[in-house]
Amino acid sequence: MGWSVHSLNLLPNDGSLGLDLLAKQLAEYISETFHPEQSIDLVGYSMGGIVSRYYVQRLGGINRVQRFITISSPHNGTFTAYSLPLPAYLHMRPDSDLLRDLNQDVTMLKRINFTSMWTPFDAMILPANSSRIPVGKEVKLNVLLHRQMVKDSQSIKALVEELKTPILQSKLPVNYE
Repeated sequence: MGWSVHSLNLLPNDGSLGLDLLAKQLAEYISETFHPEQSIDLVGYSMGGIVSRYYVQRLGGINRVQRFITISSPHNGTFTAYSLPLPAYLHMRPDSDLLRDLNQDVTMLKRINFTSMWTPFDAMILPANSSRIPVGKEVKLNVLLHRQMVKDSQSIKALVEELKTPILQSKLPVNYE
């Protein structure tokens, strides 16, 4: 489709580093890779969606991102995060300080094209509807597994459609001729 796609693995990705610190890695990558005035589209899967959301809401990403899509991200936490006492897991627990902080001003996401894609069959995000968020667009897909949300043809098709969505007027450059 002619898009330039960058895929990054934030390290360590084993839960031993807090999501806020992973978001700083994302911010550094974006700052080092793209021109300061260049708008970007951002897609985050699972924990990466919360990392990306922290970047957007707390590290100035709201001024760079034009489309932001999360896929099976625990916006309201997941009970599976109780499996380990590591920093990232602590951040993804229901009612964690980090999620409470992000959710207190979730309405700022209305300033960009925001979409949350999720499946009611997700056994990693418990409850599955924790991927729902009260702003932006919601795309509910009948995909059977968490991991399949980035591989299933209906997920890929939905993602492409969201990336093709025109950006909000407030994000369009103004021409003063």
